[in-house]
Amino acid sequence: MNTGAISPQARATALAAMSATSADDQLDVLVVGAGVVGAGAALDAATRGLSVGLLEARDFASGTSSRSSKLIHGGLRYLEMLDFSLVREALRERGLLIKRLAPHLVRPVPFLYPLQHRAWERFYIGAGIALYDTLALTGGGAAVPRHRHLTRVEALKAFPSLRPETLIGAIRYYDAQVDDARHTMLLVRTAAAYGAHVAARTEVTGFLREGRKVVGVRARDIETGAELEIRARTVINATGVWTGDSQALLTGERGEFQVTASKGIHIVVPREKIAGRTGIILRTATSVLFVIPWDRHWIIGTTDTKWDLDKANPSASGADVDYLLAEVNKALAVPLTRDDVHGVYTGLRPLLSATASSTAKLSREHAVGNPVPGLIVVAGGKYTTYRVMAKDAVDAAVRNLAARVPASCTEQVPLLGADGYRAAWNRRAAVARKNGLTGTQMEHLLQRYGTLVDEILDLIAANPALGRPLDGAPDYLAAEIVYAVTHEGARHLDDVLSRRTRISIETADRGLAAARTAAGLIAGPLGWTEAEAAGEVALYEARTAAEIAAQQLPDDESADATRRDIPEIARVAASAA
Repeated sequence: MNTGAISPQARATALAAMSATSADDQLDVLVVGAGVVGAGAALDAATRGLSVGLLEARDFASGTSSRSSKLIHGGLRYLEMLDFSLVREALRERGLLIKRLAPHLVRPVPFLYPLQHRAWERFYIGAGIALYDTLALTGGGAAVPRHRHLTRVEALKAFPSLRPETLIGAIRYYDAQVDDARHTMLLVRTAAAYGAHVAARTEVTGFLREGRKVVGVRARDIETGAELEIRARTVINATGVWTGDSQALLTGERGEFQVTASKGIHIVVPREKIAGRTGIILRTATSVLFVIPWDRHWIIGTTDTKWDLDKANPSASGADVDYLLAEVNKALAVPLTRDDVHGVYTGLRPLLSATASSTAKLSREHAVGNPVPGLIVVAGGKYTTYRVMAKDAVDAAVRNLAARVPASCTEQVPLLGADGYRAAWNRRAAVARKNGLTGTQMEHLLQRYGTLVDEILDLIAANPALGRPLDGAPDYLAAEIVYAVTHEGARHLDDVLSRRTRISIETADRGLAAARTAAGLIAGPLGWTEAEAAGEVALYEARTAAEIAAQQLPDDESADATRRDIPEIARVAASAA
């Protein structure tokens, strides 16, 4: 079985194959941007039988697609905007992901909606959540339990940390949760398994033209500095908040799509700091706030403010962190403090520009355009509906192809690790005993790799030392660090600690204790010298220090200036090569 492993050699082979294209032998589709939409577009095109390339300037999912609220949901607040079609579409995708496409990565999670007013609020909110459940059913099956009204006593039993005086009851409803970076990476690997050529750390620097028509791209391998030309019948631009920048490479202007970047920050606190068996959703003056269970932690977010500074590394300021703490503490019996915060991460939502005065009011619907022959642009949207966006983009792309192309089939294509997952879960205790792992460790592996867990177990069988917990991050096994490089396309220490794992936000020291051990484990597969490994550790430490410093500053501008002082890891490595 081809599992689409993205090893260093596989990356080199993919780049060689893409750069060997000519006018007579070119790719059918080249996708630029390996966030969730670009990865989904590569999979959609590959499963239609097209020849496909996928390029990413940084790491897979290094932008918005690793910095979301980790939710697969319809979006209750869009019901208030009367955006029923978007909610129904998103709930249908939620059902597909849970039941068929990625049951190892996407799972139901309960939430409480606390009620503060008697009678009218229970009726109003209850009617909205009932409609939410009904839209899920009309979209092909809910895949989660239906909502239930709770008394105050029942609500406090489910979430003891709530201040009793802040609620008169609650409604419990369900949505779903995902590790966004792992999901996006497995989309990339699944596309590779179906024949797509994929390469991260490869930056598009311009477009190839024949008259007005786009016929490919010029690109630079950031790891080696090599300049490449890649020809394709159609190029799909799926660069999210960078849409304007990438369109400017073509026209010198921002192009037909105007994308507004909305900054959302999240804080991560240990599970023991809040007593609760569900998530909660709280109303704020401008939006909503989620408290989301995340293994041994809680994720609390998000903000929703306009951002026009550095898009590669958006920074959280002290004001952002204090805002989230202040809002969540309105509902908690024991307030959280800054000392309780283990991690902070910041993402940018790509919102199609509108005349709304606040980014919180902009729609999450997407658009697909064909600004010049040979180029398709897809922009906007939300994480949950990535598959629909990808399908629409490829539908537009195939209109430029002379041959008849089959319709999209991705709603029937499980991601790698999904096939046989239910049976693997049922057998987890026996497999754990056979491989010398605890039940908790086996569950952790299955919920990250699904049936690909056999590849992890093979690494441990070949080197039993890899079966030990990682120094500084004992929730992870050493084998997972190695696997991130040999099978998941990681090229740098930050790729491993921030996206293949979540060590950078799940440990109190932001991954600093684990960094040196992790660098030692991946140095061999990546061919690093001792000096290069030490440089990766030093750069990770500098990045972490800058982020922590930024989170003490009062505003976006000062926080951004502090984070900007730390260069991109990939560029440092390339310049040193």
